[in-house]
Amino acid sequence: MVKTKEKTLRLVSIGILSAIIIVLQVITTYFPTKPFPITLALIPIIIGSALFDEKAGAFLGGVFSVVVIIMCAIGADIGGAMVWNANPFLCTLVCMTKGICAGFIGGLVYRLISKKNPIAATVVAGLVTPLVNTGIFILGLALFFKPILQQWAGGSDLVYYVIFGLTGVNFLVEVGVNMILSPVIIKILDSVKKVVKS
Repeated sequence: MVKTKEKTLRLVSIGILSAIIIVLQVITTYFPTKPFPITLALIPIIIGSALFDEKAGAFLGGVFSVVVIIMCAIGADIGGAMVWNANPFLCTLVCMTKGICAGFIGGLVYRLISKKNPIAATVVAGLVTPLVNTGIFILGLALFFKPILQQWAGGSDLVYYVIFGLTGVNFLVEVGVNMILSPVIIKILDSVKKVVKS
């Protein structure tokens, strides 16, 4: 009975978190932060991976990645559309890898640290998840789409452009939002855990 309740809770929760990810990613795609939108969809990924495990985080990261790919393919994400048009396969590979790895590693970090300190685990997962997402994204662009990066940089130093122009502001906003919302995430986790135990 308890196992069935836990499985149902997991399934329903992951479904709800997936829907939140889809809505957040579609909405933020249309925010005027170019060439790439700010990713607020990492918050439900962190919650899901902390509530359940890194496999749930990887799944939710995959949902996020699919939405990103769709936004690139239809041209809603302007920078992503350029990458998609250059090579749809490699664009898909980079997007899927970054999302799945961010969810998995964020969940793994949370699980390892939460045994000692749940608050620290939430904060570190809130930092690691966007770091992995952005890090793999930059690496993928540098490996597979360097001509596009050079075009965007417009003759300026490529490393400087990537850090301060391309992803710097977005990354800082993503980390800041995750850090600010960490106490909220902790309360959500505590509430859900109480429901599971009752």
